[in-house]
Amino acid sequence: MAIQKINLNSVVTNFLDEQKHPFRKEIEQLRNIILSVNPDLIENIKWNGPNYCFNNEDRITMRIQPPTKQVQLIFHRGAKTQTQPKDKLISNNSKMLVWKENDRAIVTFKNIHDIENGKAELTDIVTEWISATK
Repeated sequence: MAIQKINLNSVVTNFLDEQKHPFRKEIEQLRNIILSVNPDLIENIKWNGPNYCFNNEDRITMRIQPPTKQVQLIFHRGAKTQTQPKDKLISNNSKMLVWKENDRAIVTFKNIHDIENGKAELTDIVTEWISATK
């Protein structure tokens, strides 16, 4: 099995170094999981946190500000308001997903164990989200 090179963005790493965030270990774990799902995801900064783009469109943003007792992933279709789909964008029934609209959902992690225990499920969600929002 080939080891996939994960494309961590040095600008994001430097930004996080300056933050001295109490959830840095969790943030790094999530960065690695998300970027390992699809080699075409590009990492940058949006809303003062790591953000993931596919085809130059924002798709997943990590909410790390203000530092609280959790880290959230916001699954969305970019900054521009779009017509709401009739149904949820993905059919994944994960209890991790909290739907805000049919094209926007949030996953919350309270600690590294949540992330490790949910890794396979999160990988599926990211895969489905990128596929549905291409």
